[in-house]
Amino acid sequence: MKKSIISIFLFTSIISFSLGQNVNITSSFDSSRIYVGDQIKYTITIDKPSDLKLTVPIFKDTLCKNIEIISGPRVDSSSIQNGRIKIIQKYLITSFDSGRYQVRPVFAEAKNEGGVKRFYSDYSMLRVMRVKIAPADTTAKIFDIIKPYKAPVTVGEVLPWVLLITLAGVIIWVAIRFLRKLKKSETGKETYIPPEPAHVIAFRELERLKNEELWRKGETKKYYTMLTEILRQYLENRFSVFSLELTTSETLEALVKTGFKKNGSYNDLKSVLTGADLVKFAKYNPVPAENESHFQNSWNFVLATKENEVIINPIEEEIGMQEGNV
Repeated sequence: MKKSIISIFLFTSIISFSLGQNVNITSSFDSSRIYVGDQIKYTITIDKPSDLKLTVPIFKDTLCKNIEIISGPRVDSSSIQNGRIKIIQKYLITSFDSGRYQVRPVFAEAKNEGGVKRFYSDYSMLRVMRVKIAPADTTAKIFDIIKPYKAPVTVGEVLPWVLLITLAGVIIWVAIRFLRKLKKSETGKETYIPPEPAHVIAFRELERLKNEELWRKGETKKYYTMLTEILRQYLENRFSVFSLELTTSETLEALVKTGFKKNGSYNDLKSVLTGADLVKFAKYNPVPAENESHFQNSWNFVLATKENEVIINPIEEEIGMQEGNV
């Protein structure tokens, strides 16, 4: 009899303990459907005895994949009757990917000497939808992107540009005419510069060659090359004998065809050209007296064959030409 009384007492105590330790957890969204980018609240409610200590996990960043936490949790608590207390946690959430999402149950843990006990909520469902901007029959037909609308161009829009282009053209035309007139006034009448006589050019080049003293420096071949080039250029300018590409014999023959006499000047030219060929092609090494003699013969040839200088006044020449035309 005594054992029965003890058993009944223990059973009653266990039942009263279980009832006293009853914990209710719920979790839900404010709405079961949202559009992409919308923001709603996710609420966790815990109804427990005031003397029972529970540990509730805190969510960070996301509730689950593609459901992001913007802020929270915001915790609030209130007491109810019979020594119980209600704790509310609220998160502000959003999602940028459409689809159906299922958030796992939220649990709270109670620890005592006997171990750990967990209390779970139910699953929470949320559907994220895209805004429908296509026509109702999009599934039946694919529509192209509408091109930007082009407004017609009016006369008022075109006229300022036409006037501006015309004005710019007039300014450019006036500037070109002004610059041409200015250039003509600055230039004036061109001054007549008569060409230098052939002998003046030859004497200047011979004097320059003499001052260089090439054969005294051991540059004999270069000396005779430059000496013959001066004479050949003189023949071209004076007698129109283009001898720069001719041999010595061809040069002398072309000079005779112009009416040139085989006199002392002819012999001086022949002596210089022949002596230069020996140095340039036969590697002949002349003595200093020969170098000076060839230079003097070249000078004498130019001096003897130079054209008589006639000074012509450009103004008088122009007047004479005008009178001849009359």
